[in-house]
Amino acid sequence: METFLGIDYPTLWYLVVGLLFSGYAILEGFDYGAGAWHLFFRKDESRRIAINAIGPLWDANQVWLIIGGGALFAGFPVMYATMLSAMYIPFMLFLMLLVLRSAAIKFRSAEEMKWWRNSWDYIYFISNTLIAFLLGVVLGNVLQGFAIGPNYSYQGGLFFTFLSPYALMTGFTTLSLFMTQGAIFLLLKTEGRLHARLTFLLRKGMIFFIISFSVTSLYTLIFIPGVTDNFRENPVFFIIPLLSFLAVANVPRLVSKKKYFQALLFSSLTMAFLLMLVAFQLYPTLLISTLNPKYSITIYNAASSKKSLGIMLTIVLIGAPLLAFYFLFLYRTFKGKVILDDTSY
Repeated sequence: METFLGIDYPTLWYLVVGLLFSGYAILEGFDYGAGAWHLFFRKDESRRIAINAIGPLWDANQVWLIIGGGALFAGFPVMYATMLSAMYIPFMLFLMLLVLRSAAIKFRSAEEMKWWRNSWDYIYFISNTLIAFLLGVVLGNVLQGFAIGPNYSYQGGLFFTFLSPYALMTGFTTLSLFMTQGAIFLLLKTEGRLHARLTFLLRKGMIFFIISFSVTSLYTLIFIPGVTDNFRENPVFFIIPLLSFLAVANVPRLVSKKKYFQALLFSSLTMAFLLMLVAFQLYPTLLISTLNPKYSITIYNAASSKKSLGIMLTIVLIGAPLLAFYFLFLYRTFKGKVILDDTSY
């Protein structure tokens, strides 16, 4: 099997896809989290400030989703097809909510009527909250496995089978983590009474995350079979949960010292470490078959041809620095506190 730097092509593409979705979760996560707090802000001005905090960034952050989805389709088409068959309803809801969220950002301040703005406020809040929750539900199903049969075909039910207890717990954990991330980002962008309000809300968000994460982790260890197999075989992986715990513990300390940028970095590290846990737990499996392990989809039986992977990895080596430079420029350009003007949402 062809390799690059001693790593085979399917494993390299597994890392590429993982990095792309990690970037999406970290950057778009604070967008969704900020929106999930929206109805907790009482004044119209506070809600406008919160929307304008993500205004220059939210559509750019979705680039990670587009590239990640394209990379998944190009690198592991078998996995892409099977997962979309199994998760058809969540993904359709996800796309519908993305449209409603975008419309809410664009249309909310287009009219002055109170009923108009309140209607879009509810749409914006609900769409952000459900998107974050659904992303966790999909992740929970990936960890739990699917009813995959011969020829990697999905043989489970279509309606509401994805709402298992474990998937619901993972959904709430993802939502709580995004809300924590969103509150910290808004603290960076606001001042005055809204800033004080966010400091209070962040404490609630951290409690929500710690409780939901603890319950989900305990359930995973007890009821999800084979979850620690890779970790038993590679004890060095146990350093990742430790680093995740230290990152979480550091967030409230940094917030209390008003070091919000550092707090955002450690919150992002928490998300990165948790996704690394998922990646190490699954590798080399992509989708677990609950019917028979031989039907499970791995990075090897789902991968595109070696030539295709080699060409795409070359494109990644060229495009990754350009993407990094673009986002660095974007975030440096729009740093600082939000100031409302005639061009604001």
